[in-house]
Amino acid sequence: MNNTAVEINNLTKRFGNFTAVDGISLTVNRGEIFGFLGANGAGKTTAIRMLCGLLLPSAGSGRVAGLDIIRQFEAIKKNIGYMSQKYALYGDLTGLQNLNFYGSAYGLDKSYIAGRIEELSERLSLGDFLNRPSSSLPTGWCQRLALSVALLHRPQILFLDEPTGGVDPVFRRKFWNILYTLADEGVTIFVTTHYMDEAEYCGRISIMHRGKIVDRGKPFELIARHNADNLESMFIDLIKRQELTDEPA
Repeated sequence: MNNTAVEINNLTKRFGNFTAVDGISLTVNRGEIFGFLGANGAGKTTAIRMLCGLLLPSAGSGRVAGLDIIRQFEAIKKNIGYMSQKYALYGDLTGLQNLNFYGSAYGLDKSYIAGRIEELSERLSLGDFLNRPSSSLPTGWCQRLALSVALLHRPQILFLDEPTGGVDPVFRRKFWNILYTLADEGVTIFVTTHYMDEAEYCGRISIMHRGKIVDRGKPFELIARHNADNLESMFIDLIKRQELTDEPA
């Protein structure tokens, strides 16, 4: 059985004269927590949208769950879970109504949806929050609800685009404990973040800057390679050096 969950080669996305993603290549193994790091505007979201079948690349190739991101992008959507950076739930619907709606969109039958909602409610401690309009929920609970939507159809690959943005540190730790459990169960997790403490939770990370991957590896290996005290200082120094290199002579 192929152990590769995500594989991309020279993936590129241009918008007119602007290159948002510039020839990136990487491989993510099944059951791995892979961190996709970079400052805002580095190209992380554009890259993840191509991997999720939401945006066609301008050049390059890739496979997600064994499916071609150019020719089989519709099939990819059915085989992955995706939690976008922007709030994607319907605010006038309760959490329960959102879950039922997305379950129907995935083509799941009512009895399966009901059982899965019960399971996820217990696992993510959703409780009474399921019966409240999602627009009235605190940010952390909205993120839990969005995660439950992404997990509803039991995907084996989960794409998370800055899932803990705007939430408090306590919830961020709880959220990552949930991700660890999922990874232990064999779910591949591909997560974008600009929080360095979260990046330390990943098995491997890649660092993007201006559309390119400028380094990758295990967090402790990157710290040692760049002779840094910690991941945050390594990241800052690396980006500073890249910016100096990018400056015209």
